[in-house]
Amino acid sequence: MRIAITGSTGLIGTALVQSLRTDSHDVVRLVRHEPTAADEVRWDPKHQEIDTAGLAGCEAVVHLAGAGVGDHRWTAAYKQELYDSRVLGTRTLATALAAMDTPPRVFVCGSAIGYYGDTGDRRTDENAPAGRGFLPELCVAWEDAAQPARDAGIRTVFARTGLVVARSGGAWGRLFPLFRLGLGGRLGDGSQYWSFISLEDHIRALRHLIDTEALTGPVNLTAPEPVTNREVTAVMGRFLNRPTLFTVPAPVLRVALGEFAGDVLGSQRVIPRRLLDSGFTFHRPRIIEAVRAA
Repeated sequence: MRIAITGSTGLIGTALVQSLRTDSHDVVRLVRHEPTAADEVRWDPKHQEIDTAGLAGCEAVVHLAGAGVGDHRWTAAYKQELYDSRVLGTRTLATALAAMDTPPRVFVCGSAIGYYGDTGDRRTDENAPAGRGFLPELCVAWEDAAQPARDAGIRTVFARTGLVVARSGGAWGRLFPLFRLGLGGRLGDGSQYWSFISLEDHIRALRHLIDTEALTGPVNLTAPEPVTNREVTAVMGRFLNRPTLFTVPAPVLRVALGEFAGDVLGSQRVIPRRLLDSGFTFHRPRIIEAVRAA
């Protein structure tokens, strides 16, 4: 297939491009600079511009672009950047795809389990409503921005992603160096659930969303059994053979991270119900397997 991808230089995008090309798919990368390679197509999400001629023949579009949620303190300006990078980008793509003479058959749009907010220890699947707070509101607006594609009859899937366990990049890319130095430890009391997924399974799941015609709407991309931060800490320490004596108290996290600390300390026990029901099988379903692979 010919497949277009935004966010192709990020952690997930890089791995997805490599996976698709290994299987001889033709990958088009949407970039915000003037194209310098034959596989690049320019788009400008802030000004809602895109070169749709470069998307001709694409059967699928995977939209992964967006500013990092944990990259900066949540000032009013950075919140706006988070919003614009997701909502404007999604609206630009969805509107452009809907106007094409021959649109792609599937639009896989990145989203996040932040949609559900703090779920405590409650097992939460795709039927759960949106939570309260900045991240849930952002995710709702993010997914709503894809409506033009849905209205045009394009099968649209929202990949609600959990914490991706990877050697570099994302949340785990920051954890590994700390634990290797013996500075790893619980965040708060460690009772909050972390809904993780290995990078390998995440890429496989994205490809499953592309290929599975029956899937539409939200799909949770998380491993079947979320674990607590306390369990993550124990696995990381055991696997890296490092002590895990340090604990970062909740008040310290709030001073260091500001509003984002509420989401770090929040609990999300999210289950990939629709992914499992569609026949997907995980290669790394347990946290120890995901950490070992990373």
